[in-house]
Amino acid sequence: MSQQLQHKIRLDHEHIALVLQGGGALGAYQAGVFEEIAKVPREPHWVAGISIGAINAALIVGNPPERRVERLRAFWERVSSHVSAIFPLLDPQRPAFHQFSAAVSAYVGVHGFYRPRLVPPAWQLPGSEGALSYYDTAPLRQTLEELIDFDLINQKKIRLSVGAVHVRSGNSVYFDNLQQRIGPEHIMASGALPPAFAPVVIDGEAYWDGGIVSNTPLQYVLDNRGPGRLLVAQVDLFSARGELPQTLGEALSRQKDIMYSSRTRFNTDQAAQVQRDRQLIHSLIQRLPAALRQAPEVQQLASRCQQDHVDIVHLIYRQSRFEQESKDYEFSRSTVLEHWQAGQRDMQNTMNHPDWLIRSEPDHGVAVYDLGVRPEGAVPQV
Repeated sequence: MSQQLQHKIRLDHEHIALVLQGGGALGAYQAGVFEEIAKVPREPHWVAGISIGAINAALIVGNPPERRVERLRAFWERVSSHVSAIFPLLDPQRPAFHQFSAAVSAYVGVHGFYRPRLVPPAWQLPGSEGALSYYDTAPLRQTLEELIDFDLINQKKIRLSVGAVHVRSGNSVYFDNLQQRIGPEHIMASGALPPAFAPVVIDGEAYWDGGIVSNTPLQYVLDNRGPGRLLVAQVDLFSARGELPQTLGEALSRQKDIMYSSRTRFNTDQAAQVQRDRQLIHSLIQRLPAALRQAPEVQQLASRCQQDHVDIVHLIYRQSRFEQESKDYEFSRSTVLEHWQAGQRDMQNTMNHPDWLIRSEPDHGVAVYDLGVRPEGAVPQV
C-alpha cells in the first residue's frame, strides 16, 4: 500500500475487514476494487458481505491468495456471457442497450446464476420453491461449488460472514465460519431476493436476501469485532446521495439507491457516537475511587467501554449517466467490464492519491474516510 496512504490513515491496525454491500450486477465493481487490494501485502482478516457481496466474499475467502482474482473474473465472465455489444456504442445508444440487456436477464436468465421457471408460480404447489419465485437458482449452486473451496472457508484462515433474513421472524441473521460450517446454501440464502428467488432452507428454517433488512454488513462487523485497531474497507454499490430525478426511469433508479444504500452514513455516524460515549464513560470510571472501580458492575461496564480505534475507508460506486433502474440486473459483458474497471480506478486513486480522501468524521474512536470528488482528468487509465 502506498506510503502516502499509510501516512494518511496510520496503518498500524491489528485487523483489516472488507465489507461488501449487495447490488446484483453492480457487484463487478467490488471485484475490481479487490483486484487492487490483492496487490497489497496485507490481506483482509475478515470479509463480510450481503447478497452479491456475499458471493464475492465467498470467492475471495474460498480460494488461495494467488487464485482469488482469477476466480472472481471467472464468475463475472460467466454471468456476463449472454449479451455483448458487437460494436462500440454511441452515447445515444447506451440507454437502449442497457434496457435490452436487462430484458434478456429478466426473460432468459443469467448463465451460471439463474434461469426462469417454465411453470408460473400460480400453477405450482403452494409452499414449493416454484410457488415462491420466478427463477430457479440451481445454476448458481453449481457455479459456487465449482469456483469456491468450501473446505478452505471452513479452515477459518480468514473470517467470512454473510447476512440473510430469517423469513418467519424477519430478523437479520449472519452465517459466520467462526460459528458454523459454511456451505453453498448459506451464500445462496444471502442472495435469495424475493420474489425473484425462493427462500433457502437451512436446518429447517427459511432465509431470504439480507438486503431486505440491511444491505450492508458494517454494523455486524463493528458489533462483533475483537480487541485491536480495525481498518474497514467498505465497498457500497448504491449511493444514498444523488440528483433530483427528471424522468420516471431516473425516479425508479433513485428510489432503488435510497432503499438499498441502507443508511450507510447513519450507521457510521451512530458507530462514532457510540464510540464517543464509551470513551466518556471510560474516562468517568477512571475518576471513581479505587474501591468503587473494583465493583463487579463497574468492572463489567469498563470492559465494555474499552474499544480500540476503527478507521473506515468508504468507496461507493457512482453510476454512469446511461444506467437506469435496471442497473442491478443488467449483466452485459461491456457493462460488467465497466463496473470492474471503475472499482480498479477508485481503489487505485484511494491508494495513490490519499489527498482525495475526505475525513467525514472527527476522531472519536471511529474515523471515516470517503473518496471525494476527483480533479478533472486526474483519473488514471486502467
